[in-house]
Amino acid sequence: MYRRLIAPLVLVLALSACAPVPSPSGAGAPTTSSTPTPTAPAAPTPDVPIVDGALQPSRAAVPPVRVQLAAIGVDMEVVPVGVESSGFMELPPDPAIAGWYRFGPDPWSPDGNTVIAAHIDAPDYPIGPFASLRDAPAGAEVSVTGADGATATYSVMSVTYYPKQELPTDALFARAGTRALVLITCGGNFDETTGHYDDNVVLVAAPTT
Repeated sequence: MYRRLIAPLVLVLALSACAPVPSPSGAGAPTTSSTPTPTAPAAPTPDVPIVDGALQPSRAAVPPVRVQLAAIGVDMEVVPVGVESSGFMELPPDPAIAGWYRFGPDPWSPDGNTVIAAHIDAPDYPIGPFASLRDAPAGAEVSVTGADGATATYSVMSVTYYPKQELPTDALFARAGTRALVLITCGGNFDETTGHYDDNVVLVAAPTT
């Protein structure tokens, strides 16, 4: 039901591998010359401040472990997820558990979108809490708790239905730019011939802390 969501994202990740860097023009071993070249006197070197060029350690991500949206009764465990061997985003099989896309920003990253997604339903499980995303009112508070106990809060800005083929994956999974929380599940009509829903329901919330 959810496999179309991440395919464009995975393609972007695959294409972003570094290509070999071409050598600058004229690079290589210097050639020798039989005629000595006069050397100009060295110019005075101005005093410049010395700056430590060592790379600073990168910030460690803080995995979210719970997402709550009291206005629609959502209170869910969140686990880190990645990409399946088939190339699609992993999701917990239980619709009562959401997955945080661990290759993207966490709620405390300086920019970019934190993406949390869950199935709306699944065989042998009850309907999941994210089935209520479509009813979230604008301005409702969303809170995300991290593994370190910190809490990030957000305010609902929009809830949008996207046909799965038209989901703006690059924008929703952005790693730079304005910070936001993106919650995603399935919705719309259920196609019994494919076993999938036609749409994705996307809730976008802006940080308040």
